[in-house]
Amino acid sequence: MSSNQLRKEVGMMNLEKVIEEREYISSKVFPIADLELLTRFEELYTGAVNDVLREFCLLNQALPNRILPLREYHTVAGFAFTVKSAPSAIISGEMEFRTQMLDAMHENSFVIWDTSKDEKGTLWGGVMTATAKGKGVKAACIDGGIRDTHQILDANFPVFYKHRISNGSLGRCLITHFQTALQIDDVIIKPGDVVLGDIDGVLIVPRDIAYEVLIRAEEIKENEKVIFGWVNAGETIQSITEKGGYF
Repeated sequence: MSSNQLRKEVGMMNLEKVIEEREYISSKVFPIADLELLTRFEELYTGAVNDVLREFCLLNQALPNRILPLREYHTVAGFAFTVKSAPSAIISGEMEFRTQMLDAMHENSFVIWDTSKDEKGTLWGGVMTATAKGKGVKAACIDGGIRDTHQILDANFPVFYKHRISNGSLGRCLITHFQTALQIDDVIIKPGDVVLGDIDGVLIVPRDIAYEVLIRAEEIKENEKVIFGWVNAGETIQSITEKGGYF
């Protein structure tokens, strides 16, 4: 085997491994119904679940703090439905591809939209909200602009966003992919991952460990009830710490 052939084969093997890791989409089936899983996550909060992810050595699962809740939401949970767009002057074909994307949206999904740092257009508005809500979508997270804010608020549909501007999307940006792996800053999001959103932002729980994370987070929630009881009873910090409490 020549050195060029060897380099090619080694390079391809390394690339295939990266592709497998990055583009693998889990189809894991949970030991409980999907709806029960989401309902139980909604009884938690992102801080507790994030602490559990740290125990799993996953420290980069919270979406960047530029993404804010439109309201002070309690926890909403859904399965990631990913969308990617990019700034573009092209208009032809955009509506057809957008239609395909909307048709593919499913019940209990949580839309995660990577806009490729678009600052000019809005990717989510009143009609998108009505359409998504009609399909049983749980929430939407847009790393970019939204508009028609009063319509979104009136619809009582949870939205997380970066900024607001009245510009539309046509002629400013183009949807390029949906239901593929995304990377927003240092967070990788894959279709079917569990997404949590609340007043503190948006958190991604990889599907393969979502059930285990849920069980551990529920344990933490019960532990915190005990710790709050000690605090409210006036016990000292030292006493609480000695009994296994934390702050």
